[in-house]
Amino acid sequence: MVDLRAKPFCLDDEQIRWVEDTIAGMTFEEKLGQLFVLLKAAPGFNEEQIRAGLAASHQGGLRWQGGDRETVWLQNTTYQKYSRIPLLIAANCDDGGNGCLPEGTFVATAAQCGAGQGTDNAYHVGLVSGREASAIGCNWMFNPVSDIYMNWRNTIVNTRSFGENADTVIANARAYIRGIKDANPNMACCCKHFPGDGVEELDQHLVMGVNSLSVEEWNATFRRVYQTMIDEGLESIMVGHIALPEMSRRLRPGISDAEIRPATTAPELIGDLLRGEMGFNGLVITDASHMVGFTATARRSEALPAAIAAGCDMILFANDVEEDIGFLRAGCEKGVITEERLSDALHRVLGLKAHLHLYEERVRFPDRAGLDVVGCEEHRAYTEQAADECVTLVKDTRNILPVDPAEKKRAFLVYVQSTPTSKGYQGDPVKQVVIEELERAGFEVDVCPNYHDLEVENGPSPMNFVKMLGHESRESFVSRHDAAFLFINVKGYAQENNVRVRWSCNHSCELPWYNEEIPTVGVSLNYTNHLIDVPQLHTFVNAYGSTRAHIRAAVEKICGRSGFKGAAGETVFCGRWDTRL
Repeated sequence: MVDLRAKPFCLDDEQIRWVEDTIAGMTFEEKLGQLFVLLKAAPGFNEEQIRAGLAASHQGGLRWQGGDRETVWLQNTTYQKYSRIPLLIAANCDDGGNGCLPEGTFVATAAQCGAGQGTDNAYHVGLVSGREASAIGCNWMFNPVSDIYMNWRNTIVNTRSFGENADTVIANARAYIRGIKDANPNMACCCKHFPGDGVEELDQHLVMGVNSLSVEEWNATFRRVYQTMIDEGLESIMVGHIALPEMSRRLRPGISDAEIRPATTAPELIGDLLRGEMGFNGLVITDASHMVGFTATARRSEALPAAIAAGCDMILFANDVEEDIGFLRAGCEKGVITEERLSDALHRVLGLKAHLHLYEERVRFPDRAGLDVVGCEEHRAYTEQAADECVTLVKDTRNILPVDPAEKKRAFLVYVQSTPTSKGYQGDPVKQVVIEELERAGFEVDVCPNYHDLEVENGPSPMNFVKMLGHESRESFVSRHDAAFLFINVKGYAQENNVRVRWSCNHSCELPWYNEEIPTVGVSLNYTNHLIDVPQLHTFVNAYGSTRAHIRAAVEKICGRSGFKGAAGETVFCGRWDTRL
């Protein structure tokens, strides 16, 4: 059972009395509702919908979605107004305040922070995230990501991991949390995704993950990360839909392969390992319960009670709220969830609320004037600082750099983006920013066509494909261009297990045939592992972000007007010899 006087809750007598009195005053249905963090049903603000939803679910937490800062502030404070028991309101800010608001500040990715010297940038990501999320009424940060990037093929945590080793992850996660606490002492943090992503290449949105490390390897890496955070007072941990087979076999001798479960429903990993051996006294929440890593491993009617029984205190999201609450009710009636386990979970949920002083109105209802901090000048300055300090020269084996526009003015630009997924596509605005920043530096920019853009500009036509196949003579091309730039802005999420460069059509003129004809520089605006798809490029830069600040910093450094300060790890070379040439 939880000890509310111990870390991370550290409650006094009065706070414990509030917890006990609140639980004693709950109906059984309210107790079940407290175990869910629900996603707002629909975008926009609807006061009656909020009131009705709370009356039906009695939810313990909220992961809001949709709307500008004014709308979200109104929405979140209205949720608190109509919730009989204060709500945990969570934000997901991997890179800064942009994770909680469209107007929020993108500071830096975790990969970018890990590439820089020291931990100031991770601290600034936490500080900005904490300030901007607090301004709209959030009190729980589903960060920092504490995964270790061990497999270059893994793109679900590529940019979200601070590094390739435990020491880098610990240092930056610690700095991120310090930034959160300096922004708002009444905001909880949550390390994820226990027992650790980054070992394999699969995405738990699509399949159960498997952390295949041996017990000894896991203890030396992921255990060190989580144990450090636990010892320093971490309030909550998000458990991933990730199995840890070798540890399960140690803790449950004789367990069969068929019995191996994701950590979310594995009592040996939460109860024996995380709670027992590692001494975690805080709150455990599942990763999103709609992910296939959870839903495909058991019937939902069995998986939800099993997660609580295994030691999870809250379930992230519901499929059908009424049905999911019914599954927990049935689990209690059948004894899958014991009275003791339900009481323990409730004490942790309410204990966290007491720890954050959510029983105080001043904490639940932030002043509307505080919204001015979102996207403020100070926060934008942190973005520029991170870009300057972290943009990384991965390789320049033929000493192409610097590319001085005074000497090599005529630039051929190839911009490769993610494949559009909507008929509403009207072009990638980042492409125009790249053009503008190259021109600002002094280049004359000749832009390579893109099939998706041709389809928008000209309408669907076979001639668009024909145009993408067109190549002028090499002599003519070389006479008109001094240098080529290949900017790659590829992103993906929960559609495929790993995301790679995909050219806009087959046999495209975007392909790097120009690499040996004129000096060519590749730049990634997101993932760090693109050399696997363009190993022939002799010069490559990881810029880590598609903001104007990141693009400008990369261009300035390519031109020699600023030095490269970031450092690349081994994973950028994707385990191959040819990517190093």
